[in-house]
Amino acid sequence: MADRDFASQRASGCGIAVMAKASTPGLTKTRLVPPLRFEEAAAFNTAFLQDVTANLMAAGRHAEITSYMAFGPPGSEAFFERTLGRDIGLISAWRPNFGDCLLLTIEAMLVRGHSAAVVLNSDSPTLPTSLLVEAAEVLARPGDRAVLGPSTDGGYYLLGLKQAHCRMFDDITWSTERVAGQTLERAREIGLDVHILSPWYDVDDLEALRMLHEEIPGRSAMPHTHAPAAARHTKALIDRLCVESDFAKRIGQVQIEEVMP
Repeated sequence: MADRDFASQRASGCGIAVMAKASTPGLTKTRLVPPLRFEEAAAFNTAFLQDVTANLMAAGRHAEITSYMAFGPPGSEAFFERTLGRDIGLISAWRPNFGDCLLLTIEAMLVRGHSAAVVLNSDSPTLPTSLLVEAAEVLARPGDRAVLGPSTDGGYYLLGLKQAHCRMFDDITWSTERVAGQTLERAREIGLDVHILSPWYDVDDLEALRMLHEEIPGRSAMPHTHAPAAARHTKALIDRLCVESDFAKRIGQVQIEEVMP
């Protein structure tokens, strides 16, 4: 059930929910420790959530989108209200199995009255706004269909559905490079047409953190069909850590820092 679901009015259009965890040092983004410290990893989680929220709001100016946080752990509503404000809905989605969390979130948005429901990761602060708009526009077309945004690590950053197809979350080896492929297999099994978005990356390891560090100031050599989101909260955090600590050295980017003006 949604904890704050704007019950005074019936929802419509596309609901997009970020799969989010409250920022707690030692419990959040621990795959980035080291090179990050626990407090820094938690700070990145907060900045990512702020930037993903801003990205959703920007997408909502171009498509009919309602934004949510599918959050955990239970009882952490105050963190999201304090960090993101009260203009974003909250859906409690804390289950032992990640697939159950995703399905619960999809169901919660469809029950609210949305014609389509999208689950979105919280690890891609620079995800192009245009991809969110594309997902909503594709799901607005007649007929049952899905939208999949594959991650460069083999998972997916986005999955959108018009019906709560339970099979899409069955027998998936979560947190592996097989997730996107297995999800497409499930779609084929049930005869579901899938629109595939351009790939993007998750910031969940050192290589991706380096990529983010390069992309934020606009130095990335990675070709982009879609313009990356500005991610101003993440940029501000990286700038501060580079000034106040040996962050750049710890992630192996010290030479770039020394060369760039």
